[in-house]
Amino acid sequence: MVPTTRACALTGNATVVTKLRPLYFGVSRKLLQLKASDVFWCLSDPGWILAVMGAVFEPWTAGSTVFIHHLPQFDPKVIVETLFKYPITQCIAAPSVYRMILQENFGSLRFPTLEHCTTGGEAMLPEEQEKWRQRTGLLVHQVYGQSETGLTCGTLRGSQVKPGSMGKAIPPFDVQVIDDEGNVLPPNTEGNLGIRIKPTKPIGLFMLYENDPVKTAKVECGDFYNTGDKVTIDEEGYIWFLGRDDDIINASGYRIGPAEVESALAEHPAVAESAVVSSPDPIRGQVVKAFIVLTPQFLSHDPDQLAKELQEHVKAVTAPYKYPRKVEFVPELPKTITGKIKRSELREKESSQMQRQ
Repeated sequence: MVPTTRACALTGNATVVTKLRPLYFGVSRKLLQLKASDVFWCLSDPGWILAVMGAVFEPWTAGSTVFIHHLPQFDPKVIVETLFKYPITQCIAAPSVYRMILQENFGSLRFPTLEHCTTGGEAMLPEEQEKWRQRTGLLVHQVYGQSETGLTCGTLRGSQVKPGSMGKAIPPFDVQVIDDEGNVLPPNTEGNLGIRIKPTKPIGLFMLYENDPVKTAKVECGDFYNTGDKVTIDEEGYIWFLGRDDDIINASGYRIGPAEVESALAEHPAVAESAVVSSPDPIRGQVVKAFIVLTPQFLSHDPDQLAKELQEHVKAVTAPYKYPRKVEFVPELPKTITGKIKRSELREKESSQMQRQ
């Protein structure tokens, strides 16, 4: 029997206080469906909430084996070699890890023992999921969670994968799309991802932000905890991530989610990776800016001409008002230790440049 324990996790400048209980460990068991014969590899440091639940507690309760590799940094060649060499049956990693592997020119990615792949931390683009399926024969199942909540949404093993979706709510969580007052919104309507906390707060949800009652009260929205993430939900209950509330771009009255623009850019062969953020503009308030890492074969192309080509591509794939008015080609994108893109750092860079002008 796993005892009830008090745990703290750092998120931003706050400390999240929660309780871990035996029933809660079953959340990830439903998601991953680990067996005693499984060898599970989480390609992340244990500071990641998904690593704690997926690489410590869940394998422990399932009796499966945890594979550990002391990688000084993410090296796609070493990761691929490891998946060929050892009998790993399941793995979980940030989308950037799968992306890095796909960008390398490997002869084969048909791993002999790998059966199931999971990703979390940020949205994985549909194009990347399809490329992984074509190269490996395996679907990537997305999951969603926060330090405050643990795992709350995901595509369960064996259930239908909708590329680009982070799956459905995982019991015991009642997940809805809500407005700023806590009213439940209809399907296919943009809103806040809310988790019902009244009349009873579900097991596993955080208790409070330690020594910060103002922040604790701020995220309580009617009967829901407001995660601060913008999403939509379809008629079947699948949830689609649009971006953090502060990631949404307000350009000339239009609200633009970065994920849609990044997904359009990913379809172009020149784009290895991209991050879309808001950039201050004296006329429109904000405009869309894309930071783009190019694929090797496009590094020698004329940057101005390529930027125009990418802008026209996004216009054609999405809508004319969503195209990135600013494009900057960069050698790499800033990321957290778990591989999540630091969009806030890119936004701050844009703001500071505007202030200097």
